[in-house]
Parts: sequence; C-alpha cells; structure tokens
Amino acid sequence: MPDNPNLEKPPVGWERVKLGDVCEIVLGQSPPSATYRKSPEGLPFFQGKADFGEVNPKPTTWCVAPKKIAEPGDILISVRAPVGPTNVANERCCIGRGLAALRPRDRLDRDFLLASLKFHETEISDMSSGSTFKAITGRQLREIEFPIPPLAEQRRIVARLNAQMAVVERAKQTAREILDAAEALNAAIVRDLMPYLGHEIADFWKWAKLGEVCEITLGQSPPSDTYRKSPDGLPFFQGKADFGEMNPKPTTWCIAPKKTAEPGDVLISVRAPVGPTNVANERCCIGRGLAALRPRDGLDRDFLLAGLKFYETEIAAMSSGSTFKAITGRQLREIAFPIPPLDEQRRIVAILNERSVAARKMQSAARDGLDAVEAMPSALLRRALGDGG
Repeated sequence: MPDNPNLEKPPVGWERVKLGDVCEIVLGQSPPSATYRKSPEGLPFFQGKADFGEVNPKPTTWCVAPKKIAEPGDILISVRAPVGPTNVANERCCIGRGLAALRPRDRLDRDFLLASLKFHETEISDMSSGSTFKAITGRQLREIEFPIPPLAEQRRIVARLNAQMAVVERAKQTAREILDAAEALNAAIVRDLMPYLGHEIADFWKWAKLGEVCEITLGQSPPSDTYRKSPDGLPFFQGKADFGEMNPKPTTWCIAPKKTAEPGDVLISVRAPVGPTNVANERCCIGRGLAALRPRDGLDRDFLLAGLKFYETEIAAMSSGSTFKAITGRQLREIAFPIPPLDEQRRIVAILNERSVAARKMQSAARDGLDAVEAMPSALLRRALGDGG
C-alpha cells in the first residue's frame, strides 16, 4: 500500500505479504439479469457497496444461476465505485462484479485481515482508476501488500480490538439514545402548543385549507440542458436531497427556470419522500419534487413551518404511488390546517423559539458526542495496526 510510513518498515516479528499470497480471492461476476429474483429464490445476490450493512450485507435480490460464490465468513470487498469498503458474508451468496470475496489461508486470521482492510481503506481506494467510475483490478487486489505478525499476535490484537469495539458500541448506543431524546424534545415542545389534525380546536382557532391561506407554487423541472454545476442562473432544488437543516444547499443551477420560489418561501417535498420542509433563503428554481408555500396575510411564516413539521407524518400518509410516493397539488391545497389569530400564532412561535434554543443546544451536543464516538474505531485501528499493535 503506497505512501504509508507505517508500512515502510514492519515492526520486529512482522512481515510484509501480498494479499494474493495469504488469501484465496474470488472475483465477482454478474450473472444474466434474467436469473435475478426479487424474493428469496436461489442465493442472495450482492453487487457492491450499496448492498452492505454495518457488518453483513442485506439481501434485496436473489439469483437462481450464480456465476461466482462467496461462502459464510468470507470478507467481501468493494472493488468498484467505491473501492475499499468491506463486509462479511454471513451466508452462502452470489457476488457480482462490484465485489470480491477474500478467504484467508492458514497463516492469516480473518478478523485481523478485516481490521487491516478497514485501516488501509483509503490507500486501497487510492489505487483505483477509471474515467467513468473508479475500480481496482483483480491483479491489483492480489498485489496489495500489508504487514502481518505471527498468527498468535494477530489473534491477540483482534481480541484487544474486539473488547475495545464492544465498549465503543455501548458508547455509540448511549450517544444515539441521547440524540433521539434531544430530537424528541423538539417534537414534544410543538406537541404542547399545536392541536392534532382532525381533533377539536379552541373556539378562537379555525380550520383553513392550505390553498386558502398560502400561495402555492408547484415545482416544474426545466430541460436538463439548462442545468449548470457552477453558479450560473438560479440555484435549482429538486427535492429533499437538496435540503439542509433549515435552508437548501445548492449543488446545481439553472439558466432557464420554469417555476421559482422567493426568499422566505417554505419549500415542501411533494415526492419521495412527502412532507419534509426547508426555507428558501434566496430566489431559486424548484423542480417537480418540491412546492413553495408563501403565506398570505393572517398566517405567520414560522407558524406555518412549525405546523408542517409537526404534521409531517400525517401529510406523508396522504401520498400514494406504486413507483414512489407523491402528493398532488390538489391534495396539498386541500390539507386542513389549524390557525389561531395572528397574535396567538406569533406568541406560539416565540415560545417555540425560546424553548427550541435549549433543545437545539442539546441536539448539537448529542451530535458532537455521537461524531466523537463514531471516530473512535479509526483511532483504535490506528493504535493497534499503525504502530504494529
């Protein structure tokens, strides 16, 4: 593995080996698509990184006439777009050309190899090439060099790593629970102030259709030849994938927009998925996956936004479609929305803003904690393998 100072001179008692010398390597081969099945028939079929789980791949496709097979316990490594990520086969499976299966021989512990591949993933990825997508050849894979100690030392390192990783997993679970609690706090704050859809409301509230209290602009995707990948024209947002925490993040621009949103408009995703919201912070072009809501007099923008976030699950439930879920413009306009007088809307928004400050601080701290915990495996691998155990 190139340009890694830790690999130039292995520690005393370690040796540099080529992957092809210490592993049986099975390069994947994709069978004819006519042999694929979408329900369990034949062997699970894994084509690449997209099929990977946290440890083991997750089958969504099966194959009745596999070409190349991995056995339980084999390490699966992604060899194209992207190169380097790993998983472990937990059952006999068919592998496509995006994967290779590594089966360690007697002098190499499987879990030590897995840890080494994770530690050196960046270097392995850097070996890839290709103009359309990055890939690594079977020859390159076999020629990868890395240091190994004697088998007993490999197992000692693995045992220590496993014990440390178990502690990390417990810490990760705790951090996730804290983050979930922080996110639930925000929802609870809104729940105390907003009525449920379809429930009784106070006498001074009223039900109004969204189309009555908002100007609604349904997105329309312009021709693809008007798109630009650098700032030219208006930022172009197509759906939820463009959303940030509060405002969308432009990655595409359009020089001939069909439908536009103005700064301050609430953007709502109307297809795959339905319901998530953001706020436009500049004039922008919107595609068919979005609609822009501009409150009329009598409706506070931030009250509308808080309500849409609170009712997101109910709005999503209104969607339909066999290929992907979507909601029509007519359905969007017909959504019944509870509205109190404007002063009460602003009072509710002020309370939400005040209470949400603490919730956001808790969320931020929880995310920072989770990020720190998720960075720990890399540090542990570096300590165990980067310095020779």
